[in-house]
Amino acid sequence: MRDEDLGFAPATELARMVAHKAISPVELTTALLRRIEALEPRLNAFALLVPEQALDQARAAERAVMQGAPLGRLHGVPITIKDHEAIAGLPTEFGSLTRKGDTPDFTTPMAARMLQEGAILLGKTTTSEFGWKGVSQSPLTGITHNPWKQGYNAGASSAGAGVAAAAGYGPLHQSGDGAGSIRMPAHFCGAFGFKPSYGRVPVYPPGTGDNTLHLGPMTRNVADAALMLRVMAGPHPWDPTSLEAPPADYPALLRQPPARRPRIAFSPDLGHARVDPEVAQRVQQAVEAIGQALGHAVDQPGTPWGPQGPELARYFWPAHFSRFGDLLPQWEAQMDPGFVACIRAGSGTTVAEYQRMRIRKYAYGVEIHRFFEEWDFLLTPSVSVAAFPADRLQPEHWPQHPWDWLSWAEFSYPFNLSGNPACSIPCGFTAEGLPVGLQIVGRRFDDLGVLQLAAQFEAIRPWAQHRPPLAILA
Repeated sequence: MRDEDLGFAPATELARMVAHKAISPVELTTALLRRIEALEPRLNAFALLVPEQALDQARAAERAVMQGAPLGRLHGVPITIKDHEAIAGLPTEFGSLTRKGDTPDFTTPMAARMLQEGAILLGKTTTSEFGWKGVSQSPLTGITHNPWKQGYNAGASSAGAGVAAAAGYGPLHQSGDGAGSIRMPAHFCGAFGFKPSYGRVPVYPPGTGDNTLHLGPMTRNVADAALMLRVMAGPHPWDPTSLEAPPADYPALLRQPPARRPRIAFSPDLGHARVDPEVAQRVQQAVEAIGQALGHAVDQPGTPWGPQGPELARYFWPAHFSRFGDLLPQWEAQMDPGFVACIRAGSGTTVAEYQRMRIRKYAYGVEIHRFFEEWDFLLTPSVSVAAFPADRLQPEHWPQHPWDWLSWAEFSYPFNLSGNPACSIPCGFTAEGLPVGLQIVGRRFDDLGVLQLAAQFEAIRPWAQHRPPLAILA
């Protein structure tokens, strides 16, 4: 197989090939490193590449295969980890010059699980500074480029993971989502991004976003995400909010038919969001396909809780990032200006005010869960806009603001506040050839249901055959 074909091959296929000695982990890793080396100067998806370490792991994986040793579920399959997550002995820099060179002495639980299952670490992917914005740029690493259009936004703090998935840097890319940072890169890059139920995948160190951070997979197909989630998920004592229940066997159950017809709702705007016409049209077509090709009834009942979201999001986003205020005296000139504005916007937060807003936030989450008493799934656009230049915080035709990028991302953060599982699945391209994503949201804890509906949609509207134009990647 060519390097390109190996780069786009599914993890489920690669794991079988390694186990059956159809390909060596060393051959596979070498091929992906060649592809990354050829494309990285143009895409800039890696904050850190570790080729020698990856090859050492690949050689060890090959010896295990040849010796007939027990093999893990990801044995010999390359992965990437977002540069928010700790890997012992490797820098974890959060896209910030303030953390340059910081090297932890521990590995975060979900990464340790994948490595214990035989995965091979290629490196750490880029992020916006401390994950604060939905644009693929940081002071430390510069612009991470959308593989469909050079210089364009690849989306949010898991942008490097989205680019790596879309550009064929291997099949499995770990991501994190505090307000949409799995689903936004998936939308902008044409990948599948899955945000599990809150607590499904353990988080350590704990975030300071008050139970809004979710870790999950970024892949090119649903089956790979199911496999990756199965390995990442499960309780862990380091995260006191991790769910006690072990994960379901997502790969085995992915194609299982539902016990009854699902009740599916569609909201084009959550009652308040502006959406660009091309994005709205592609999402509408996807919703119609779910109704017509899959035979599911899709209704448009309205989301009365939706308009409460913007006020909550715009309060908590700067309030939580105000914790970085102590960096400003020394580092302000070397930090993202929008991040500095966001920190300053939250600097006046008081404990009493925060507690009052927190009560409102959890009441908002309850309203969302009450909605899902009547509906199994909610369909929305993943993001209001297609990719735009990555040197901007908002598209040129969008309202401008010193730090508020949330105006074009109103569909994602509600389900961080409520903890529901949600995914972004590609559903088409704009006239300019830029990907568009459909968001599928499920009931809290119904991660399997979201994966199953996504797999059904993937079957009628496959997209993994689409690859970014070679002229852009070359």
